This record gives sequence, C-alpha cells and structure tokens, in this order.
Amino acid sequence: MQILLAIFYFFYFGIVGIYIIFMPKVLMMVGYSGSEIGIIFAAAPLVRFLLPFAFTRGLELNFQRFNVALAIMLTSSIAFYLLLHNFWGLFFANIMLSVGMSLILPYVEVIALEVVKKEGYGKVRLYGSIGFVFVALLLVKFLSSAEIALYYMMSFVFLTAVLAFFIAKDVNKKALKKEKIPNDITFVADYKLWIGLILMQVSFGAFYNFFTIYETDHGITLDMTIYLWTFGVLVEIMMLFFQGRLLRLNLVLLLQITTFSAVVRWFLVYLYPTDLAILFFTQSLHALSFALFYSASISYLHQIYANKVLAQQFFSGLTYGLGGLIGALIFGYLYDYFPQSIFLVAAFVALAAFIFITLWSRDAASRDEIG
Repeated sequence: MQILLAIFYFFYFGIVGIYIIFMPKVLMMVGYSGSEIGIIFAAAPLVRFLLPFAFTRGLELNFQRFNVALAIMLTSSIAFYLLLHNFWGLFFANIMLSVGMSLILPYVEVIALEVVKKEGYGKVRLYGSIGFVFVALLLVKFLSSAEIALYYMMSFVFLTAVLAFFIAKDVNKKALKKEKIPNDITFVADYKLWIGLILMQVSFGAFYNFFTIYETDHGITLDMTIYLWTFGVLVEIMMLFFQGRLLRLNLVLLLQITTFSAVVRWFLVYLYPTDLAILFFTQSLHALSFALFYSASISYLHQIYANKVLAQQFFSGLTYGLGGLIGALIFGYLYDYFPQSIFLVAAFVALAAFIFITLWSRDAASRDEIG
C-alpha cells in the first residue's frame, strides 16, 4: 500500500506541476489574453474554497462519490484537449478538473494517515514533491507545444485516477468505515486555529506568485532563482523523509514553530533580497514553513476531528483555496504599488498566523485539562 500511495502522490503532484508551470503558457500559445487566462485559473482556488461547504449538510464523500470524482477528473482532462480553443468550454472544464482533484486528495490523505500513520506519512508524501520537480526540471524540454502538454496532463490524470481507485477500493471498508459520521467541525469555537492556518497560506502569496519576479528585479539571475526554487523543494523532500519522529511531538507546538519560521523567512527575504547565502538559508526554512507545517496541520486535524475526510477537505479549501486566493489578490495589488515591501507584509501576516496559533494552543491546553 505504501508503494501505491507513493506513486499516487508522484502523479497527482505531477499534474499540479503541469497545471501550474505549463498550462498558463499553453493558453498563451494558443491565443488567450492575460485577462482570459486569469479568469480561467481563478476558478480553481474558488472551487477549492466553496466545495467543502457542500458536505456540511449531510452529504458524504464516500467510496461511490469518490469514484464519481475520479470520473469527473478524467473527463475534464479530456475536455481540456477537446475544448482548448473554446473559452467558456475550457473555463467549465477547469472548474470540473478542480472539483475532481479537490475531492480525491483529502480522501487519499485520510487513507494515508490511517494506513501509514503520521510518522510514515512524510515518506510517501515526499514522492509528490519528486513528481513536481520531475515535471518542472526533466520534462520541460518535451512539453514545448500545447498538444504535447495536454497529452502529458491526460496521461498523468489517467494514471492518478487508476491508482486512486485501487487505493480506495483496497482500504474502503476497513479504513474508512468510521467516516460515516456527522460534521463535528466547529469553526466558531475553533476560529483561532482556522484563522491561523488560513493566514499562514495567505503569507505564501508573496512567495508563490512573486518570488521569481522579486528576485530578478533585484538583479538575481533567472537561473539562480530557479536554483533557489529547486533547493527549497529538495529540503522539503528531506524534511518529509525525516519528519516522522517530529510528528510524535506536540503538534500544536510544531504549528507554532513552523509559523514563526515563516516570519523569519519572509523578513530575511525583505532585508536581504540580493544576499545569496541568506536567500539559500531562507529557502532551507521551506522544510519548516511548508513541509513540516503541512504535515503537522493535517495530522493535527486528523487527531482532533472525528470527521476526518471533511476536516482534510476544509483544510485544503480554506488554506490553499481561500488563503491562496486572498494572498494572490493582496500581494498582486501590493506589488503594483509597494513592490519592495511585499515580503515585509508577508512577515506580518505570518506573525498574525503565529499569534492565532499561540492563542489556540492555550485553548487546546485548557480543553485537555478539562478533559
């Protein structure tokens, strides 16, 4: 099962790599304007945010609906190819692809945490990072035309769907039987936790969307900037491999450490945008601020909520969906008017995330004492 999960993550995040790195270029190649590309790709984080709320009124993501999500993902990837030159057709195909991918990942994440436990999770999840790097660095010379890029995407989607089906089928009854329970996620009572998680991802809006532009504007070459990106992914992979023992510690404490590491990281990028030694150090913090934060977050939600699939759906939707959307909009606006300050603002946003997580830690400690 660990091998199947590892291969699944490889191809799933390979799709993410193709989608993020190459699809905007593909659409530009076939004649779409920048505004049209922006509209098409804005659908993904919005869908990711809204989708979990459909499951708060009794709707359940079970094995049958999981298979429907796989079919939606497969069909939408084919629609990308058939409707490439049709704006509205491509827009809705992108929405459906986002629906499919947003449903299958939380379901498989729960399976991974049930089967390999949080200590072994990183060793299978790291293959997702390898898949992303594989697409970015090794397949780039083959993804030179729109058609070839779409062929690769359809192939990766097909393999992901096949692997996901067999993973879910194998563990459906024994691992996820207990998921047939009502929604126990209380946003009002747990708002400090959720705001902290969302703000952490908002702070990454400066990094994901503007790090390359920010550094090249400061005179760092594009090649060196790519090396910085690659180094960040490499330390992420190392953390995922070795993090098992860390995840046995207090998970809320890990969330505090990882959010504060983002404060340090963004502040150093702001202060020293041209110092390569410091920039490589800030990229080494990707191991904490991304890899360990992600694993600690999903492990903690898996621990405190009984409805584990829905918890993972909301983590994906609220952080990478809503948080990613807000981050892109805020830092896009800031870069137009205050480009030198975007990482300073990101540091303050991460500091706010740290404060909310710290406040939540006190609530959690009080609950443990009462319990």
